[in-house]
Amino acid sequence: MGGGPELPSRGTPKEKELVLCTLPWPEERAARGIKALKEAFDDVEVKYYHSKYSNGNAESLVVPDDVLRRANYMATLFWLPSSPMSIPHTKLIQFYSAGTNHVSNHPIYTDSEIPLCSANGVHGPQIAEWVIMMDLVHSHSYTKLYDNQKKKVWDQADGSNVSDRVGKKVGILGYGSIGRQVARVAKAMAMDVIAYTASPRKTPESKRDVGYIVPGTGDPDGSIPSAWYSGTDKAAMHEFLKQEIDLLVVAVPLTKTTTHLLSTEEFELLHKSNPRGTYVANIARGQIIDQKALITALEQKQISGAALDVTDPEPLPKDDPLWEAPNC
Repeated sequence: MGGGPELPSRGTPKEKELVLCTLPWPEERAARGIKALKEAFDDVEVKYYHSKYSNGNAESLVVPDDVLRRANYMATLFWLPSSPMSIPHTKLIQFYSAGTNHVSNHPIYTDSEIPLCSANGVHGPQIAEWVIMMDLVHSHSYTKLYDNQKKKVWDQADGSNVSDRVGKKVGILGYGSIGRQVARVAKAMAMDVIAYTASPRKTPESKRDVGYIVPGTGDPDGSIPSAWYSGTDKAAMHEFLKQEIDLLVVAVPLTKTTTHLLSTEEFELLHKSNPRGTYVANIARGQIIDQKALITALEQKQISGAALDVTDPEPLPKDDPLWEAPNC
């Protein structure tokens, strides 16, 4: 009826792409990020589920099947669906961790073609601040001074063992994004930085950081280290450890080769090369250090102390002797 032109069909509204978030903190803590995501992409829907982590394991999480089937993207730390079949439309899974070894045996990791993306590169500022903080707390005997303050004890003698960082040597075992930011901060404190990597970095191009870099951080062109060591055998690493290192930062990925990379022989070598004592900071994975050997090294004062962001196992059992190890 009527003589006017036929109007074009509006069609079915396009379904929004679904981002499934399963993260270990309440949704209200993620509200700012969710808001920013929706503002940047108006065709995105976000479903958030609070996953929990206890006793070293991810607790079971119930995500409705229809949500899993619709999910186009996932953001997670450790929780994954049981199989790739349950997320047929997922294009990418983004982990909040720098590494993914904690899911390396999962079917989605081993038996699917879904791209998995780590957050490597984003943690440099936070972890570097922690490393330097722990080194300063140790080198300035801060815990003793703080204890005296709480006890209302005025004892300046306890501050006589303070050692400033100017001219001290930082050895960074694994010169990735975190190691490079540690180097940047240490260099600003007039410390000498040396680096160790598996592959040689003899050209300017090979020294560049080709990963994600938080703006204004790190060592993009690899120019900070005064010396760069490399190799995949013990002899090469031992040459690095002989360099009278005051602060050793362990920042290598966990592999079969790096498991117990630092053990009795290495701690003895550190002691011989630096009688003042090397302070060891592990920000990688607990299994990279032989924990029994570490405890012995601390008890025998082969090293001056240790700062451990990671342990083996995690969480550390209450009866583990590491809790009582000195200067740790």
